[in-house]
Amino acid sequence: MTAFAGTRPEALPAVPNETASFDEIYAAHYGDLTVQLYAYFGDRQEAQDVVQEAFCRAYARWRTMSRFDDPVAWVRRVAWNLAVSGWRRKRTVRTFLRRQRPIEPQVDGPQPERVALVAALATLPDNHRRAMVLRYLADLTVAEIAEREGVPVGTVKSWLSRARQALAARLDLAETTAPEETP
Repeated sequence: MTAFAGTRPEALPAVPNETASFDEIYAAHYGDLTVQLYAYFGDRQEAQDVVQEAFCRAYARWRTMSRFDDPVAWVRRVAWNLAVSGWRRKRTVRTFLRRQRPIEPQVDGPQPERVALVAALATLPDNHRRAMVLRYLADLTVAEIAEREGVPVGTVKSWLSRARQALAARLDLAETTAPEETP
């Protein structure tokens, strides 16, 4: 590009090119650039996408680019850079996926009984629900629950008894629970 002393870049005369308009350059070089990238990367759709993106970027800067001696060289470089960046991203993804477990274990969903139990537990008061979870899922003794909750052992026994009764009623179970063992 030729510069004249004391002139701003937008005031510079356009350097004559073989093809002056964006449309002419696009029509003349889109196919060639696509073939080049397709031959190198082996993915025609990807080649078309990166060449199209490069031309979109050129179009956005066309006032400046039209003054370049060879605006197609700029488009070619941008297209190659986009293609290489895409290839690197894909390589990173493949590396990440290779490091993951090859097959995720297939886990069946919860049984209807479990869903009903969780829903019934959700209807209990917080202290009753917490006592049931700590006793039957965390396997804590009544004394350990009482110590953890800061209440007497009798209170925990009461919570457990009331919670079992409420759950039996909600789940339509007969009261077949054995009395709670001593701490």
